[in-house]
Amino acid sequence: MEKRSVMAITAIFTAAFLVPAALNAQDQPQPGMSCPVDHDKLADILKKSVKSGGGPSNGGLDNNEWAAVVNRQGVVCAIAYSGGKVDDQWLGSRAIAAEKANTANAFSLKDKAMATANLYAGAQPGGFLFGAALGNPPSQEALYAGSPDNFGTAQDPMVGKPIGGTIVFGGGLALYDGNGVTGALGVSGDSSCADHNVAWRVRHQLGLDRVPAGVSPNMKDAIIYDIGPDGKSPSGFGHPKCNGKEDQISVDLGAGVSGNVVR
Repeated sequence: MEKRSVMAITAIFTAAFLVPAALNAQDQPQPGMSCPVDHDKLADILKKSVKSGGGPSNGGLDNNEWAAVVNRQGVVCAIAYSGGKVDDQWLGSRAIAAEKANTANAFSLKDKAMATANLYAGAQPGGFLFGAALGNPPSQEALYAGSPDNFGTAQDPMVGKPIGGTIVFGGGLALYDGNGVTGALGVSGDSSCADHNVAWRVRHQLGLDRVPAGVSPNMKDAIIYDIGPDGKSPSGFGHPKCNGKEDQISVDLGAGVSGNVVR
């Protein structure tokens, strides 16, 4: 009896020490994890792509932004923000940026890109993708793990984890290196239309915009502003206009198509 008690106590103590260690190991980034861009480069290009960081206007509010990148496996591998400190941009947009990146990666193929902006019309009631935004809920544990002091840094606790989530408005773009999809980028912190413009600029500066095709043939995965007064999108992949000059800027930038003709 005494021997059994000793063995039971030993087992309990062993489990107590091993379980936290195992959980902690799961929280760490995967060794040798692939990523199409590192944190410092992402942060630098993001700052240069927003007006508040000295870059051009993207319409909308010209806020500071968050950017997140996932690799092709859907694992978050870089997160950055454009402001001087973490609360210079909407705190809630950190999660949205990561979910946009997950969405663009999940819905893009080697031969056809799908921006999150291209999902809007189909995800509305009666659309062919209705309910898509609810089909892949994000991991709350991954979103809010670790210390907030590290959010947006190279040590962001979301890095190394699959995040999930599906976002059906502008700001998410797949990343292409010429050989196929290498992951995706999500940008959030302004209107969804401005987020798309910022993401388009960042992707171009990263040199990961070799998009082969998309639902907007000539513009590939451009945002399509073809939703009419009746709320219908002739292309089936339209996105509503926002309140500023985002649509004009997107057309000038080559990031958008305005009107009822999908080019």
